[in-house]
Amino acid sequence: MLLIAVAIMWGVDRVRKPELPASFSAAPVQTLDGEQLSIAALSAERPLLIYVWATWCAICRYTTPAVETLTQEGENVLSVALRSGDDARLAGWMAKKGLSMATVNDPRGVLAQEWQVSVTPTLVFVSKGEVTGTTTGWSSYWGMKLRLWWAGM
Repeated sequence: MLLIAVAIMWGVDRVRKPELPASFSAAPVQTLDGEQLSIAALSAERPLLIYVWATWCAICRYTTPAVETLTQEGENVLSVALRSGDDARLAGWMAKKGLSMATVNDPRGVLAQEWQVSVTPTLVFVSKGEVTGTTTGWSSYWGMKLRLWWAGM
């Protein structure tokens, strides 16, 4: 049964996997606090977790606290909030929830469309500007921690 469950999860991830453009890590992104970041630069020294989520996403309610814990522990995390309102609304929501992770607001879903992200949450693991893995749906703290470790190998 465990092998069947793993095979199904792997298959679902393959179907929902985003098709990131070759230049996605070179394009600059801007966080809510106005900081310009490069995914290539962020992932140059250590693996980066890009967490695509939304305030309205039911599954994200379970994944976001684990991502925040990784952030608090000093892991390399960048989140992308998909269609979650304007900057002020998103910042207020994050403050209310006690979230401090660096966040790029994608209020109209332009970035998600460019990256072909069709599911929230989507987790993208990047090392040295290259995608080392992706997964969609719920992921545990230890699952993300393990994938970050693996991305650094």
